[in-house]
Amino acid sequence: MNSLDNHQGQGLISFAYELKIDIKMALREPSFIWPTLAFPLMFYVFFGIVFSDHAGQSSSTYLMVSYGVFGIMAPALFGFGASVASERDKGWLAIKQISPVSPWQYMIAKLINAILFSLIIVIGLFILGAVFGDVVLTRMQWLSIAGLMLLGSLPFCAIGLAIGFWVKAKSATAVLNLIFLPSAFLSGLAIPVMIFPTWLQTVAMMLPPYHLSQLGLHLVDMSLGQSIWLHISFLLTTLIIATFIAVKGYQHCQTN
Repeated sequence: MNSLDNHQGQGLISFAYELKIDIKMALREPSFIWPTLAFPLMFYVFFGIVFSDHAGQSSSTYLMVSYGVFGIMAPALFGFGASVASERDKGWLAIKQISPVSPWQYMIAKLINAILFSLIIVIGLFILGAVFGDVVLTRMQWLSIAGLMLLGSLPFCAIGLAIGFWVKAKSATAVLNLIFLPSAFLSGLAIPVMIFPTWLQTVAMMLPPYHLSQLGLHLVDMSLGQSIWLHISFLLTTLIIATFIAVKGYQHCQTN
């Protein structure tokens, strides 16, 4: 029993150390941190508050939710994709295979790191929306939106992880940007999807950010009225497929 407790204790210590290292590495990349934190808040200030004064509370609320999705995508995609690709190319993943840290501890540490950054962004948007955007929601709505955003980051974490295992570090950032920016804008996160032409709305429905934003807008009665199970099923399918590709990528890295 004591040996089992010691093993669990050592596992927790190694995990805490891995998490600490991952957070420190992120903090040492200001070119990643500041744009990640500042862009969704800056966009919301301009388009959700300053330029939507005449549109009223509904516009501020809508854009707070949509920019929330935009905000959580960056730490999920880049926090996994770019960092894993960099660590793989530098040989750090090979070293970790013989370290006390298990692959699951390595992934969970990165997941917690991404969630922490996402939480900062969501809280920042909530403060801006409540104080300057006149957004008025119930306590349950605030909590539900925050929980949805953090949980909804999982498919994007899986996508980033899959790219990190399959794409070299020099190309990973470019590939992630090709996924991040077009999918964000085509999903109606910057411009409400209901003003898109019909064919572009069809394109939006094929993208994960659209479905996460519609779930968030459903919580404030601003969605397009589609079934929530459609959105949940799409996000779960994305998570499963991306995770499968990531696992295959990890196995490929072990054999090379």
